[in-house]
Amino acid sequence: PLPTQEDLAGLRCRLQRVKALAQLAQLPPVPAGASPNLRSRLEQVRRLELRIREKKAGSRAALGARPSGDTGVAAPAAEAGSEKPPAYQRFHTLAQDLPPGLTLPYKFKVLAEMFRSVDTIAGMLFNRAETITFAKVKQGVQDMMRKQFEERHVGQIKAVYPTSYRLRQEKNIPTFGNGVKKSDYQLTLEPVLGEEEKADGRPHLSASRLLERRKEFNRNLVNIVKQHHKAFLAALSPPMVVPEEKLTRWHPRFNVDEVPDISPAELPRPPQEDRLTTAQEVLSTARGMLTPKMEKALANLAVRTAEAGAGEPVASKVPSPASTSSALKGVSQALLERIRAKEAQKLQALMTREPQQEERLAMLGRLPAMARILRNIFVAEKKQALTMEVACARMADSYDVQMPPGEMEKHLRLFAELLPDWVGIHAVRTDTYIKLDKGKDLGLVTERLTKAAKEAEAL
Repeated sequence: PLPTQEDLAGLRCRLQRVKALAQLAQLPPVPAGASPNLRSRLEQVRRLELRIREKKAGSRAALGARPSGDTGVAAPAAEAGSEKPPAYQRFHTLAQDLPPGLTLPYKFKVLAEMFRSVDTIAGMLFNRAETITFAKVKQGVQDMMRKQFEERHVGQIKAVYPTSYRLRQEKNIPTFGNGVKKSDYQLTLEPVLGEEEKADGRPHLSASRLLERRKEFNRNLVNIVKQHHKAFLAALSPPMVVPEEKLTRWHPRFNVDEVPDISPAELPRPPQEDRLTTAQEVLSTARGMLTPKMEKALANLAVRTAEAGAGEPVASKVPSPASTSSALKGVSQALLERIRAKEAQKLQALMTREPQQEERLAMLGRLPAMARILRNIFVAEKKQALTMEVACARMADSYDVQMPPGEMEKHLRLFAELLPDWVGIHAVRTDTYIKLDKGKDLGLVTERLTKAAKEAEAL
């Protein structure tokens, strides 16, 4: 009889094991004069190496024996794949364009993750032409995030991104035994898509569209925090006005985690009038079924809810204008105003600083310490010039922070830009050389670098 796929897989596995043993035999033997402890450790390493190779051999054999039809996924045609541009070109527009300094509160990050999970589940159901009910989405989100997901979170998503979903209350939806009657109303979600987003004649929620929606949701969250940040700046003394399009980080005294939670948008309700929606109705229904202590707690809750609804909305916490403390008594008010104005100007420059400026400032801060290392390298090498490759390698070995050669080269070129009379960079044929004047006073060099860093920080 002809050998089966299982027989071939077993033969491949045995062949790979024989090869692994042959390779293991080629490893250097244990030295004869080694101590018993060292010999036992080396033997453990050899056995571990053998187990790893056997496992790799077995996995390769299993993959080789698996028929192509077992995967259930048809391999795409080579011609069709070759026509597509690379992924970094197709999804270039989806790159994150928000400044890294504009961090979000933790609760906003959780809501953004919930939106991503909802979109993932809704996209799969929508593309299969299934009705997206809240019950299905809730179970999927809770399985993915291990967090409670309620209708108020759907309301918050709707408040942040109003055009993300179309929400309705529908009935006569197949429930497949999940405890909900077919005649009951259920909250349904439908992604809002454009006319151009179709596949085979019907709307389709593609992966690129999911990324665009996630990006839009994050942008809306940042804009909400920006509004609270704007109110915070207006309450300072003196007030500050920073254009939102130039803002790259929050004010140092702005506590992001104190931003109030997002009020959920109103969700569609079923037409039944007998639904209990207030604490008073809950109290009247449960009266006689609860202990007196619980009835009193529910009554207090109803009173507080009514008072909160009748009052004005609570504004976000902002600092009160700074009052002159006793330590500043006798100081000229005009001088205080000038100091505060200068501080406000410095903070505004900090909040509107571009990432490229931030990177340059970080590099300038490292240069004084690097200057001493660079001079020591040239003194030790006893050469007037070194190739850029050698200089970067020596600097990377000597500097206390690990840095790739490309980043180190940026710092060396910055030396030549700021101190051309101390460091020179010259291209000779195919190589680039760096030359350093070892006669310069290192103290004066460090002083000039520190001054340049302070001037750049003041911009």
